[in-house]
Amino acid sequence: MRLEVLAVAAHPDDAEITCGGTIIKLTERGKTVGVLDLTAGEMGTLGSPEGRLREADEAAKIMGLAVRENLHLPDSALTDAIDNRRRIAAVIRKYTPQTVILPLPEKQRHPDHRMAAIAGYGACFLAGLAKAEIEGEPHRPTTIIYASSFLEVTPSFYVDISAQFERKQQAVAAYRSQFDGSPQSKMIFKPGTDIMELLEIYHRKYGVEVGCRYAETFWIAEPMLIDDPTALAVRSL
Repeated sequence: MRLEVLAVAAHPDDAEITCGGTIIKLTERGKTVGVLDLTAGEMGTLGSPEGRLREADEAAKIMGLAVRENLHLPDSALTDAIDNRRRIAAVIRKYTPQTVILPLPEKQRHPDHRMAAIAGYGACFLAGLAKAEIEGEPHRPTTIIYASSFLEVTPSFYVDISAQFERKQQAVAAYRSQFDGSPQSKMIFKPGTDIMELLEIYHRKYGVEVGCRYAETFWIAEPMLIDDPTALAVRSL
């Protein structure tokens, strides 16, 4: 199977939270999208690795994923080791995505999120090296997009997820072990807050900034070429 888009995440539920609406929008438009979770979240206070994997499968169905894999790297000990890059690169070669979505490495609370971004970027490069001793034919993605929602950075662009917001909530809610409304669950993301409340607040804020109901934000490292400046979906006044 060939994927058009592959999202790489440190833990099950990360992709749903940071870019789930965009993933749903892409699958609704017929794009083949997959998620690669690097760990099973076994160090989390709530739930079990087995339970979280079942929840991840349920969320994958809600989002319409073509494939979801887990590398079972050590949770809370994720590194940019060359072996980790090789394992991620093997998945990239296997599915040959042209677009890869990574966590934004800057301003991350959890070290694994930063390491997922760094190792993921290195794997994208490594996957394209013909002499790299990795299973599969060389393949290098064309575009790397960083999911920047919930981080205090200036986005490169926003994606309108107004029509997908309810399904995004459903995908996140599939992780019942993590987000059951208990006091412990309110310490996972931002201490003392409910995940659904945060989704509503942040995505509504992003939507207001660009003139839609709900939006997700993304950052790219490269300059963006525009063919027709008059076709920009921007209102200045």
